[in-house]
Amino acid sequence: MIALLRCVAGGSLAVLIAGSLLLASVVHAQDKKDEIPKKVMDTLKAKFPKAEITMWTKEKEGDKIVYDIEFKQGKQKFEADIFGDGTIHNWEKEIAEKDLPKPVREAVDKKFPKATLKEIMEVNEVKDGKDKLEGYEIVLETADKKMVEVMIAPDGKVLEEEVIKEEKKDKK
Repeated sequence: MIALLRCVAGGSLAVLIAGSLLLASVVHAQDKKDEIPKKVMDTLKAKFPKAEITMWTKEKEGDKIVYDIEFKQGKQKFEADIFGDGTIHNWEKEIAEKDLPKPVREAVDKKFPKATLKEIMEVNEVKDGKDKLEGYEIVLETADKKMVEVMIAPDGKVLEEEVIKEEKKDKK
């Protein structure tokens, strides 16, 4: 999706159309969850027993197939990237603004003064079966009304930053 958004910014209509067709072929609603391989579903349910899938995509990362699964447990939003072999790559959970660590909040305030935070996801990488906090993925609206997605490490270091085009603006 990020590559697709970069194509829009670059004005490449042919790439945008091709990307849109590709995206349309991999986005699935909840009613198609029976197409997710058993190994992937078993892993998801083992870690998140009450997961209610809202959307998923099947993508290729390098030579691996990854299932990006969006779901809820109760009222809380989650996402998980699970490889076709059933290995979890990473997972995210939505958190409240008040739960951001002080260094992360300070980094946001310094880099984006007067921004409104729209969505905050705590990102956890999984290595050797253990969860490790990687950082916070934050969608925000700047004072000049630009939508930005930023990834910030727990210590407040800005890891990635990207202006979001209109397609993602409704994400909350």
